[in-house]
Amino acid sequence: MEIGIDSFASALYGSNALTPVVAMEQLLERIVLADQAGLDVFGIGEHHKKSFLDSATAVILAAAAAQTKNIRLTSAVTVLSAADPVRVFQSFATLDLISKGRAELVVGRGSSI
Repeated sequence: MEIGIDSFASALYGSNALTPVVAMEQLLERIVLADQAGLDVFGIGEHHKKSFLDSATAVILAAAAAQTKNIRLTSAVTVLSAADPVRVFQSFATLDLISKGRAELVVGRGSSI
């Protein structure tokens, strides 16, 4: 059995809001902690709305790859209908090199773009 976490990069608004920079820092910290705790995988959803910061999951996962050692890093999901499939493949192939084989790509259809 494998255990992992799926998360979003939410941009909160209102009195309890975090700046986008702080929200991204906290997401990366959660991924590092998941790696240190021995979890198997960390997935980040892809969203194209003002309330989310995760429209470029491969970039976020590349930043996480530089700070982690063992955890697999995956999209959860990549919205293939919203992107050029060749570029998606190239981005995740590069992520796989950066992460030394820890990248996974999960694709789906549809979105709320």
